[in-house]
Amino acid sequence: MSVGLLLITHNDIGAALLATVVRMLGACPLPAQALTVTDDADRDGLRVAAMDLAAQLDQGDGVLVLTDLYGSSPANIAAALQDRPRVLAVAGVNLPMLVRVLNYPDLPLDALADKAMSAGREGVMRCKRSATAATGKTGQS
Repeated sequence: MSVGLLLITHNDIGAALLATVVRMLGACPLPAQALTVTDDADRDGLRVAAMDLAAQLDQGDGVLVLTDLYGSSPANIAAALQDRPRVLAVAGVNLPMLVRVLNYPDLPLDALADKAMSAGREGVMRCKRSATAATGKTGQS
């Protein structure tokens, strides 16, 4: 068995992140789904849909729910899922976080949530300026 993964995000952010990582890795090593939250969506209907998805994804080891912005509608829906046993929600999903989670498919739920949070923090950094950008020269004459 493995932990299920549910992304609950504004618009298609979760679906796009998941598709990107699956393309990078060549496969999705965890059962995973994305739930889209739009401005005009019925929040009660989305809560029911999220509960249904969490139930489908839970193969006995729980579900990690990743959401985008803490305090937003997607995060509130994700937080409500934690009333179920074996569900943990983490806000602030980004590409490094998702890559890390999918690279550790055998970890238990608590450890996978910790990996997600550390990758989210460690994946945010200032990009170094390239030599070309610093000098303005392209190396061509």
